Amino acid sequence: MPLQPIEPHGSGQNPKPNIPAPNDPSAVLHLSFFGDSGCFAAGMDRGFRIFSCDPFREIVRREADFGGISAVDMHFRYTIMAIVGGGPHPNYPPNKVMLWDDHQGRWIGELSFRTEVRSVLFHRDRVVIVLEHKVYTYNLSDLKLLHQLETTSNPKGLCAVSQSAGSLVMVSLGLHKGEVRVDHFAAKRTKFIMAHDSKIACFALNPDGRFLATASCRGTLVRVFNTVDGSLLRELRRGADRADIHSLAFSSTGQWLAVSSDKGTVHVFDLNDNTKTPGNSNSLCASDSNLAVTQSRSFRSLVKGVLPKYFSSEWSFAQFRLPEGSHYIVAFGHQKDTVVILGMDGSFYRCQFDPTNGGEMTQLQYQNFLKPEEAF
Repeated sequence: MPLQPIEPHGSGQNPKPNIPAPNDPSAVLHLSFFGDSGCFAAGMDRGFRIFSCDPFREIVRREADFGGISAVDMHFRYTIMAIVGGGPHPNYPPNKVMLWDDHQGRWIGELSFRTEVRSVLFHRDRVVIVLEHKVYTYNLSDLKLLHQLETTSNPKGLCAVSQSAGSLVMVSLGLHKGEVRVDHFAAKRTKFIMAHDSKIACFALNPDGRFLATASCRGTLVRVFNTVDGSLLRELRRGADRADIHSLAFSSTGQWLAVSSDKGTVHVFDLNDNTKTPGNSNSLCASDSNLAVTQSRSFRSLVKGVLPKYFSSEWSFAQFRLPEGSHYIVAFGHQKDTVVILGMDGSFYRCQFDPTNGGEMTQLQYQNFLKPEEAF
């Protein structure tokens, strides 16, 4: 069903103030993958750009009348984009979500709030708006409020929604430190999971919303949970030192999980390795014999009872080293066994890992998406 135009609230016309030209109009304020991670959006100090990942190419560039953009997401089917102003030169206040129809070349709606919008994302016929202490879900066709909830302080705007064609599964922060909330909208069921002792730094859903990966502000461990019953499935060790986890991403099949942090290394974990899974019921893709599972459970119980958690948690299967000093986010590419990495410095990496042996990944492509001609 086609999206119907929505009249903006208020006068129907949004003012376009004259603003001074920024010193660096290509400065990146926001980066995000969307849909099935086949594309990504960059909010700039002036306007926004959207790129295809495979093949890499710029597909949309909009600069006039937009000002600084601190958040942008694109609807998976239509040319509808949700945009939030930000940075030193915004044309629109950061407490508004503006809906832009790129096909018609005009604004078709807006949503205003009392506090700044931290993030915005689409799920099919819905748009989710995240504030520091609240999450709102609206029907996209008429902007009717469908759902709202309160969270603990959420300055990063953490929120995740399932990306498959099924019903909406949404993850947000809970009301307590280290807690996440999972809403299964079709079943009208909410599950609270105490994921960490410290504050949540990052989380991600697999495409159908069955599995959730979380990391805390300590950044040493990543945990994987079943979203239906809240059970802990895996505990993955990024490293021993404290780190800021920038992003988590599941592969489309759910076998692989990628992690990026401020330590300059992207880690890929194998979630199908049942030799490290404490039993068939906790396996994401169980295939080992009952004997192997029993032996694995016994071994893990012994290790947990004797050795520190540092030794009993799982280490990454593959790694890719990056220049330190930039903020990187990661997703799995459409090419087999590939990972796409984006940096706030404009870097675009495509690398490949060996699904049998793991180890260091191979760089297949590098480009600066701020200067597309620079590639090797």
